[in-house]
Amino acid sequence: MPSPADRRYSESHEWHKFDGDLATLGISKFAVDELTDVTYVEIKPVGTKIKAGDAIGEVESVKATSEVFSAVGGEIVDVNRALADDPAILNRDPYEAGWLCRIKVSDPAPLKALMSQSVYDEKHPT
Repeated sequence: MPSPADRRYSESHEWHKFDGDLATLGISKFAVDELTDVTYVEIKPVGTKIKAGDAIGEVESVKATSEVFSAVGGEIVDVNRALADDPAILNRDPYEAGWLCRIKVSDPAPLKALMSQSVYDEKHPT
């Protein structure tokens, strides 16, 4: 299954979907498949200011714990609270219901370094 074409992807397997100055961030199906069964998700709280490259939280699974990074700087304005009660949403739907947070972007320049869906899928087939 190809990754959605309406997002940009990082080398560390995060996706960023943009709507104006708002970026929704999540992790790719490739990352979820590598982690296996997700058991816990922790994201920094609303109001946290971050810089491009900062960790915004972590995802734990039966196999590993992985930090999640934002390619853009700004302020976290929303967190997917459903993941606290049911972290396995990430396993079932990493691209829609499994989003992690939304960031009001202060500088969109780092977006240029992110991969398109076709480049990402070529490097990381699922």
